Amino acid sequence: MPGHKTAAALFFAIALSACTHAPPAAPAQEFTVVDPAKAGWNADALAEAASYAQSQKTTGFLIIQNRKVIYEHNWPLPPDAAQFEKNFTYGPAADGALQEDVASQQKSFIAILAGVAADKGLLDVSKPVTAYLGAGWSKASPDQEAKITVLNLMQMNSGLSESFEYEAPAGAKFFYNTPVYATMKPVLEKVSGKSLDALTREWLTDPAGMSDTAWRQRPEIFAKVGNPTGLVTTPRDSAKMGQILLDHGLAASGKRIVSDAWIKAMLAHSPTNPAYGRFWWLNGGDWSLAPGAAPQRKDGPLIPAAPADLVAALGAQDRKVFVVPGRKLIVVRMGQQAPDRDFNQQLWLRVMKAAPPA
Repeated sequence: MPGHKTAAALFFAIALSACTHAPPAAPAQEFTVVDPAKAGWNADALAEAASYAQSQKTTGFLIIQNRKVIYEHNWPLPPDAAQFEKNFTYGPAADGALQEDVASQQKSFIAILAGVAADKGLLDVSKPVTAYLGAGWSKASPDQEAKITVLNLMQMNSGLSESFEYEAPAGAKFFYNTPVYATMKPVLEKVSGKSLDALTREWLTDPAGMSDTAWRQRPEIFAKVGNPTGLVTTPRDSAKMGQILLDHGLAASGKRIVSDAWIKAMLAHSPTNPAYGRFWWLNGGDWSLAPGAAPQRKDGPLIPAAPADLVAALGAQDRKVFVVPGRKLIVVRMGQQAPDRDFNQQLWLRVMKAAPPA
């Protein structure tokens, strides 16, 4: 059909452009670029998914399955994105992708670092935060504060407000609390005896080959909200984080980053929100609670069109790292806020139409 030919032509033109700006060939154990049709993907449907992504103010879109790059393209920011560029971007990486502060995706990154600390015997998430930071880190009473564990921070059920005041018993309710989450950074620094930068390089980014990932001081407008350091990364490096999950805690080199036992615990549904684990979003629950001052319960999975075993690192401005273990699939999206407020669902409707059968 004419429409199918047009879609296919669009896909191959974009794919050719992406390959032109691709990084040098990686070692065999790293990601390799393949013909998506030969990998079982529907070229026309994949072109439709890519076109939709581009239409949603996307700067980087990457699909990897079985370590094979099915689709990869990076788009420049439009002229009207000057404020976004100033607040969230740090120039291009060597492969041409924009280096972006990926907002709350950093929480999922911190979850892996917490797992490394736990594996080393430095951190016990069942212990109260006071065991690591001392009393008085919150505005709760000493008795109330002593009941807040590290696990409560990671499951977003500390019972504290964004100003660290007591609102509910620890473990009683889900509240997506970024300022309280940020307490995990000094906890990790305390238990490791290292700066956040140093432990991140030693424990994760260096062994995982994430050369375009680093912590940066945020602009003052963001620093004031209680989380002054941003995680700056690229689609390829974000995919490497996803691949660590698929490889049960191993880097591409075979070096162990974090234990498989921690990954399983990290991706277990929490009691106060089945769509949330330990700083990772989870699909497949019977209901979900989204971020917000008064989170609304929604029946059914987080993203109905996506596979039930999907897990995700999600950040503001619709930055996404989706990982589907059952399909060995990673989908990364960077860029500005998508105009379509149903973006997750609409993207996955298109990706699943393009993907080979499970």
